[in-house]
Order: sequence, then C-alpha cells, then structure tokens
Amino acid sequence: MNNKILIVSANYYKEISNNLELGATNTLRENGYDYELINAPGCFEIPYLIKKNIDNYKGFISLGCIIKGDTYHFEVIANETARKIMDLSIEHDVPIGFGILTCYDLEQAIIRSDVNQKNKGQEAAFACIKLLN
Repeated sequence: MNNKILIVSANYYKEISNNLELGATNTLRENGYDYELINAPGCFEIPYLIKKNIDNYKGFISLGCIIKGDTYHFEVIANETARKIMDLSIEHDVPIGFGILTCYDLEQAIIRSDVNQKNKGQEAAFACIKLLN
C-alpha cells in the first residue's frame, strides 16, 4: 500500500464536483498528503471504485452530489451509497472522508461546494486526515 489518498469523485454535476475536488486537493496539499483522483459517472458507482482500489491507498475521499428530484430515486441513491461507503470503511479498516452532497436543489449544492463557503470536499479531506493521524 502506498501513502497516497485516493479521491473518488462523481462528475455527474461537473461544476459541483470541480469545486469539491478543489477543496479536497487544496487541503491535502496544505497538509502534506499525496493523492490521486479518479472520476465515477455518478455517486452510486463510488463504492465500487473504492473497493476496487481498497488495498492500494492509505485513505479515501468520496465526493459527489445527489439532488432530490420528484421520485424516491434520491433516497435510494443517497442511502445506499452512504451505507456501502461506511461498510467499506469498517470492513477494511480504512478511513473514507464523506464529501457527497445530498441537496434539495442546485443552489444548496453550489453553496456547499463553494471553496469560499461550506466546501464539503475540504471537510471530507480534513476528516480523512484526522482519521489517519
């Protein structure tokens, strides 16, 4: 296992994921961590990519955005993605910073991904770093 952290970012909402990635990568660099970044087509695919790479990295950061629509789909994707990420963290004893936004609209997502406001990518990176130390 190398000492890098793998960022797995769902790029379904590209503007949001770019901001989350910027918050996470800036935080990792400022704290002396090396990282690699790979993209997933959506949040539901993030656990698969973490599992596929579980033995190759010291920690992980999951980034993405799920916006509520008119159907139950939002709840299924949000709940199952979070559950599987937690399962992977516990089963493999590896820290996974959770930076997946679950928002009611795009405006909330923009605020929560803004590097000058509540950037959840930065928060997920800090969480992963704290668990590693």
